[in-house]
Amino acid sequence: MRTLTVRFFVAAFFLAAASVAFANPFKSKIISGSDSVLEIIVPGDHFMKITNFTQDGGTDRAVVEVTLPGDTDNGGTTNVLTATRIDFSTGANAQNAPEIGNRVTIAGPAIVKIRPIVGAKLFITYKKDRDEGSGGGGGGGGASPTVIPIFSPTPGVTPSPTATPFIFPTPF
Repeated sequence: MRTLTVRFFVAAFFLAAASVAFANPFKSKIISGSDSVLEIIVPGDHFMKITNFTQDGGTDRAVVEVTLPGDTDNGGTTNVLTATRIDFSTGANAQNAPEIGNRVTIAGPAIVKIRPIVGAKLFITYKKDRDEGSGGGGGGGGASPTVIPIFSPTPGVTPSPTATPFIFPTPF
């Protein structure tokens, strides 16, 4: 019985360690109408992936604003995502069908802001990850290709041409 208990605790320890090691990196926030502006800083070597942005109530539509440091061409700020409305009881969209939510990925450096809407609750789910520099089309990613050796059980043999004998028919 004691051995069984020890084995149980060892198994529970490993499962607990695995759950901590592989914890979900997604974060969720609820923004009420009386909250302050949610500001998320995305460093230069990171990116932010928004997978869910919904709005319940309110008459105005919530948006995700992105400010790129040093971008003076467009005033520096743009809206990249609008909230998916899940309650159509108020506002101009009262008779519309349900909406489809979109996703967006924002590369750093950037400042992401979500302003509260009076009378609405906003829900956002996002994840910030480090950009490992995949080197995808620009060549400046810093990643180098990995060489994968291919082993063959037999040495490569190149076939050499040989003459095919032609058999002439013999008369009977």
